Formats: sequence, C-alpha cells, structure tokens
Amino acid sequence: MTRLLLAAALLASTPLVPAAHAQADADRWKATASRVTITRDDWGVAHIHGRTDADAVFGMIYAQAEDDFNRIETNYLVSLGRLAEAEGEGAIWQDLRQRLFVDPEVLKADYAKSPEWLRKLMRAWADGLNYYLATHPEVKPRVLTRFEPWMALSFSEGSIGGDIERVPLSQLEAFYGKQKLAMTDAEKDLLYKEPKGSNGFAIAPGHTKNGHALLLINPHTSFFFRSEQQVTSGEGLNAYGAATWGQFFIYQGFNARAGWMHTSSGVDNVDEFAETVDRGGWEKELFYLYGGEKRRITVRPITIAYRMADGEQGRRSFITYSTHHGPVVREADGKWIAVSLMNKPVEALQQSFLRTKAGDYASFLNVAALKANSSNNTLFADSKGDIAFLMPQFMPVRDNRFDYRKPVDGSDPATDWRGLHSLASLPQVVNPRNGWAFNTNNWPWTAAGADSPKAADYPRYFDQAGENPRGAHALRVLNARRDFTPETLRQAAYDSFLPAFDRLLPGLISAWEKLPEGDARKARLAEPVALLKGWDRRWGADSRATSLAVFWGEALWAPSAAPAREAGLSVWDWMAERATDAQRIDALASAVDRLTQDFGGWQVPWGEINRFQRNDGAIAQKFDDAKPSIPVPFTSAQWGSLASFGAKHWPGTKRYYGTLGNSFVATVEFGPKVRAWAVTAGGESGHPESKHFKDQAERYAEGDLRPVYFYPEDLKGHVERVYRPGE
Repeated sequence: MTRLLLAAALLASTPLVPAAHAQADADRWKATASRVTITRDDWGVAHIHGRTDADAVFGMIYAQAEDDFNRIETNYLVSLGRLAEAEGEGAIWQDLRQRLFVDPEVLKADYAKSPEWLRKLMRAWADGLNYYLATHPEVKPRVLTRFEPWMALSFSEGSIGGDIERVPLSQLEAFYGKQKLAMTDAEKDLLYKEPKGSNGFAIAPGHTKNGHALLLINPHTSFFFRSEQQVTSGEGLNAYGAATWGQFFIYQGFNARAGWMHTSSGVDNVDEFAETVDRGGWEKELFYLYGGEKRRITVRPITIAYRMADGEQGRRSFITYSTHHGPVVREADGKWIAVSLMNKPVEALQQSFLRTKAGDYASFLNVAALKANSSNNTLFADSKGDIAFLMPQFMPVRDNRFDYRKPVDGSDPATDWRGLHSLASLPQVVNPRNGWAFNTNNWPWTAAGADSPKAADYPRYFDQAGENPRGAHALRVLNARRDFTPETLRQAAYDSFLPAFDRLLPGLISAWEKLPEGDARKARLAEPVALLKGWDRRWGADSRATSLAVFWGEALWAPSAAPAREAGLSVWDWMAERATDAQRIDALASAVDRLTQDFGGWQVPWGEINRFQRNDGAIAQKFDDAKPSIPVPFTSAQWGSLASFGAKHWPGTKRYYGTLGNSFVATVEFGPKVRAWAVTAGGESGHPESKHFKDQAERYAEGDLRPVYFYPEDLKGHVERVYRPGE
C-alpha cells in the first residue's frame, strides 16, 4: 500500500485524526513494518522477528490481529470498561466494576511516567494494531477504531480472570442501582462448573533420562483464549508460547534457556473491608470511621456509555465511593464493603514482558522483585538445571489474627495491609531434593512432596484453595518414575486415572449394598453398580463407566455444594464423607435416567457424549448435535483428570461440548538446545475459512503434541509464507 493510500485509509477509519498526523502515522508504520518479518509455519503459527524489541511487538500484535482481531478488541473493551458500547445495556455493571479500579485518566498519567523502554513497546503495540486496521479496511471494529499506547496498561497481567472479577456483579448492581438483589448461586460458587486454572510440572535433571530439566505447560482456560507465537528481536528477545489476545508478551512459554508456566493461585490477596459510614451531619458529605477519627469518603462520578437497541449511544452516570482501602462495591449487614487488590499496571506490564527475556532462575527472580504478579503461581525450569515453584509476589502483610476470607472491620487499623512480603518470606520450592515441583491450583503444601513448604510456618492467608483431586493425581504420576523424558512427561499429563471417583465410589457401593433386598432400587441399580464396581477409574472414549460416573457425580454435586460451603469443606470432601446414602442412591438413579432419556440407554461410551466442536469464530459459539464433532476421551478436571475438558450440554444439545480446559499444552526440554512439543485447541486462526481454524483438533483430542519449530533450522521445510506487515 502506498503512503498516500495508507494515509487515506487512516483518515477514513479515524476521521478525527488530522491529515498531517495521519501521514506521519502512515510513514512511521511503514518504516516499522519494513524492519519486521513474519514467518507462518505449516500450522499457521507466526514466528515474528523485529530489529528491536519494539519492532517485534509491532509485528507480534499485527499477527495476532490477523488471526483474531475480534478477540483482541473484546479483551480491551472488557479491560477498559467499555463492553456495553458494543454489547448493550446488559454489560453496564461489568463496565462499572472495571471502571471502579481502572480509570483511563490515571492510565494516561501512568503511561507518561513509565520508563522510556516500556513506552516504546506500548507505542509499537498501538501502532501495530492501528496499522492492521488501516491495511484491512474490511475489518470493522465494534468500538475501538484507534488504539492508544496507554490502553496497554489496562490489561497487563495475562490471567484469564483478573482480580477485579471477584467482585459479585449482582451486589454491585444492588448497591449502585439502589435495589435489592440476591447473590446468584454462581457467585456463591454453588453450581457445578469446570475448575479454571492450570497444571504446571517442573522436573529436575536428576529425575530425567537425558539429564535435562523439563517443564510441562498446561493452562486450563477458555478455548481459543491465547495465540501461539514466537517473538524474536535483535535485542535478545526470543520467546515462544501462548500470548493472551491483545497482549505483547508470551504469558506461558519459554525462551532458549528458561521456561515459565503460570497456574491460578489460591492465595488470599484480594480483601474486603467493612466500612462504618457516618454522614457526620453534612447533607452531601459522607465519612467512614477509622481508628478514633472520621475520614471523608472519596466520591467520583463515572459515566458508562452503552449501545441502545436502535444502535444509538446511551449514557448512564453513577456517583461512586471509595475509602483508603479501595472502591466500595456492595453493602452487607449495614456496612459498606470496600475492596483492596493489586493496582500496579506499570510494574505488572514490566514484569510480564521482562520475564520473557530472563535466561536463568536468578534473572527471573530479579524480575519478580517488581512484585506485580498477584494471581499466579509459577513453575520454572532452565538450562542450568534449576527448577522452582513460586507463589504470587504481590502478597500484603496482614495480621494473622483476622480471617481475611471474610470482610474484616475497616474501622480497625489493625486490619490494614502493612506493605508487601519479601520474596524470601513467601512459600516457595527451589531445587527440591525430591527432583520435581508442581501445582494444579491446589495448596502449596504438596508442591514438592515431602520437600514442600509447611503450612504451619506461614499465615493462613497464603492458601484458601486447599487440596484438589488433580493434586493427588499429580503426586501419583510424579512419584512414579525418576527417568522422565519429554514423551513420558506428556504421558503423565494425559494419565487417565480419575482419583475423585476412587474416593467417591466406595460410598455409593456401600449404600447400594445396604438397600433391603425387597427395595426396587436394588434390582434396578444392580447392573450400574456392578459396572462402576468393576471399573478401573480411568477415562476413555470407549468407557461406559466414565459416562455413568460423571453423570452420577454431577447429580450428587447439586445437594452437596451448599452444605459443603457452609461447613467450610470442599465439595469433594463433603460428597465423600458426608453425603447420605439416600443422596448417593438418588444421584445414581438420576444419572441412569438422564443417560437413558438423552441417549436411549444408560451404557453409553464416553466419547459419544464428550465432544469437541468448532463451528464458527464467535467467542460464544452455538453448538449443534447435527454438526460434525470429534470425541474427547478426557473429562472435567473436577474429577482429578490432569488433562482437562470442561464440557456440558447446551441449549438444544444432548451431547456435551467443551469450551474450556486444556487449551495450549507443551512439554519443553532444556538441553544445550531447547526442544519442545505443543498442541493448541482447535487451531491458530479464528477464521472458519482458514485451514488453521481446526487443523489441530484431532491432535488435541488425542494428546498428540507436534514438534515446535523454535530454531530457524527447525522451520526449514515447514514454512507456508514469509511476509512483512501490510503486505
């Protein structure tokens, strides 16, 4: 595209840009594009090279936009609190929640104060997206027709669900909408759902056949949530892995010497403070009690724009409140509840990018000293043979007398945060004697078996997740051998054992055996019980027992969730230890009835039910039993499957279709040269017409990882296209 045509395209797409500025932008973009090369391999994965890190960022985000601009724009509509401008009035409360913590004017000021090297990357990021839009006039953004550098600070950590999402929308709406609304069962965590999180294993050289450290990268996220890319530059950047759509850093991946895998953490570092509000005799001023004084509540107006049914834009304005603890998000028992959480966008973006250039544990830890990771544990491995399990570095120091899992008294200064923990004071595992470390979103107290941190040595706020069935499963496979290879590590990641049922089924069998001989249920359920009794507790596409067990487990979950929460137990513990015999029997009868009604009989192979289907590029696609799909043998992580497939039936379907779980999976070996194998759910492209839309679906379902083309010599014979942005 010529300079004049490019400038004209820019003016057409962003009419408020002056002509002189448009021409300057066009010239800058073309100059940057000339220093960037994008190589697409035979799986559609983009390998980007730029002369500088900023050039590489420009190419990286441009390539992402080629594959799925809609997901990029949607992520920033969410992070900027502007989703209602695209999706209408129903998204107002989500936007308001975001805007309580993310103020565009503050982000602009943060951008201005950022280090120059980081501002260069943010400018390159915005340029890459704007250049993509200017060179693809057929792409029509829903809202964001022009990206500004400061916007990158609104989405800086990469997690699937940010800390802000812990605020219940129903109660936010009740407070600021001045109405009474009950908290939903989903917000109370009472509904059966697929656990969100990830698995990460790090294996030390002494426990591998080749004497090289190994790393399993296994995020459990919404499908198609991240882009697989390699990004290199003449300034030492060389990172491969999964980048969340719209971000300019590899979130989970590796470079030539080190790798990092993030798993959602169970730490408690988002806290609620119950504020005692006092009007102080003033008609329009509000105060809250703190210690022996009254402090003025900060008042800030926020206006949310939204798309109306006729396509026009409406606006709704709110007066919002905050204390020194944070924004007020709800009311409970006559108190206003303020939320404290990490809000360090500049440091978070620095840490997210800089760790991708860390070549060993010492340099990775230097980056971690920014203390701007709040939600993720990290499994680390490098070519020197170091392995580690690290917890989030943003960990406020608190008084352990208080239970921060519930709102604490905001008027008591003793409940306040007192700075952040030092890195050395955090639970961690570095080069453990047992030879491995792991996390499956469970507690840190089993991260390295007997060499794990001890819970008694730390405040209770370091864990609120407890153990989970995947944790028990991980211990089983990691203790099984001392000669791991990349292939046996892959096998461990797809081990088919379901430990939850190993614990749950004895109670069911015992309950059935106790039924009187004359009870009709005993005869009716004899064959289902016999099938489960003889089952090896392993999933498989041909397994009828897997289908029956999963349907039974889901039926037993419903009456167990609420009492388990009230008792402070996990649902698995409640189901195993406190469910009644009647509940167990009733759940099995329900499972048999459901299978018979939906599939014509209760003995149904799991692969007939559990399916992968990708019909279109929509973020929330519609599933259809009449359309092609493929069987997936592994189950929900809820039952302890390390390979996770979060599936359920949808409106109009009887089959289960997955939408989250295993998304990007990789095994990495850190020898003299790094070697890796990977698979992505579906495919790299978000465009149904592309051959890379679902070309990895069969491999995904089979756990058949493909070789990663990390070095130029690896790419030889596997290149589909080499080009520069804009060509």
